[in-house]
Amino acid sequence: MNTLLEFNLDLIKKYDKAGPRYTSYPTAVVFNDSFGEKDYRKQAITSNEANKKKSISLYFHIPFCDTLCFFCACNKIATKKRDKADTYLDYLEKEMAIVSKLYDKSRLVEQMHFGGGTPTFLTDEQFERMMALIAKYFPLIQTEERDYSIEIDPRSVTKESMKKLAGYGFNRFSLGVQDVNPVVQKAVNRIQPTQMTRDIIQACRDVNARSISVDLIYGLPFQTLNSFALTVDAVIEMSPDRLSVFNYAHLPHLFAPQKRIKAEDLPKAEEKLAILQMTIEKLTGAGYVYIGMDHFAKPDDELAIAQANGTLQRNFQGYTTHAELDLVALGVSSISSVNNSFSQNVKSTEQYYAILDRGKLPIYRGYLLNDDDVIRKAVIQHLACHFALDFEKIEQEFSINVTDYFAQELDELKQMQRDKLITMDEKNIEVTPAGRLLIRNICMVFDIYLRKQRGQKFSKVI
Repeated sequence: MNTLLEFNLDLIKKYDKAGPRYTSYPTAVVFNDSFGEKDYRKQAITSNEANKKKSISLYFHIPFCDTLCFFCACNKIATKKRDKADTYLDYLEKEMAIVSKLYDKSRLVEQMHFGGGTPTFLTDEQFERMMALIAKYFPLIQTEERDYSIEIDPRSVTKESMKKLAGYGFNRFSLGVQDVNPVVQKAVNRIQPTQMTRDIIQACRDVNARSISVDLIYGLPFQTLNSFALTVDAVIEMSPDRLSVFNYAHLPHLFAPQKRIKAEDLPKAEEKLAILQMTIEKLTGAGYVYIGMDHFAKPDDELAIAQANGTLQRNFQGYTTHAELDLVALGVSSISSVNNSFSQNVKSTEQYYAILDRGKLPIYRGYLLNDDDVIRKAVIQHLACHFALDFEKIEQEFSINVTDYFAQELDELKQMQRDKLITMDEKNIEVTPAGRLLIRNICMVFDIYLRKQRGQKFSKVI
């Protein structure tokens, strides 16, 4: 097993509580409706003044899915009617027309991501139209330096459509797999033969993908230790560059599709932990590096290299090498991160369309970070991405004394130090191999809003 990761069952049980994944800090529960369109425009102007030549990152949310996966907690619309996407593209263009004017044309789109829903729900004609619209309103990079990624459903693409995606500049592909067992697939309404997944991964390779990522979920109905071991073995054989292994959070009161899943069909807590331990052992045994928070990558993948050289970061897409860029997000429910502010679009297409019809941006809430937020964000980034915190770096960057500024937090961490999740002295914090799986718990100590807001709904850390 990878010596940088230790599965300590007693510690996992002790610290297994709910908490954020820290794709942002502060997290989305802190966003509020006092931040609106005027605030967003102001932050874009400020960013342009400071970053005239700095690239940007684009995110597009495509909410449609052909079929409904019962485990899903995403903002999506299940439909067979492809013409719904035509209407959506009409309004995406309206949003692009407004948003693109806020950013200087010298700011190239270095990174772009399509999420959903299922972005590959779009027909070839719709996709061609969407890419033409993006190129009309934003300066896309035409060279290999671009980092353009898309989430694909292997059931909705072919070898030919993969060639078209590559032709549009996409060079990173993320595939939902979840589980290869037909019994589990039927229970969650996602029938996806293993050979189909294998063929699409090969199609990604055939178009010279820079990276291929696979998503798995443990804790789904009818999963067992033995059955999921076969899934992990099958995926290791497919040899993706990255893997995300998520814990299924059964929250039917929040996500209506999950009401189709019976709680009694889910694996018990002990079995889930055994499944996780087995998965970690198999992946690290196969040479994958544990990046953190559910993510694994091959040692030569850009994420693993960035972690090794200290440049890895996190944003709403998870671990990335581009989080320092302004993230300009379009589409329903999408979240932008511009110049130390967050802004989120409305979550329903009806509201989205109605607001854009009035010539307004469909932002319904957001947040402007204060000085304390910026410091805590940096601390959480260091811990989540590098499993360490060098006090001197933080002190130099923000002109603070870490031991004074975080006196309460450092005191709280002493219990984690006693439990050997971390080592700590007056100069730094190092996360131990046993603490890496519980990095969310360690980050939570520095989250001032967790103290203020009780009762928020998050997934379990393990």
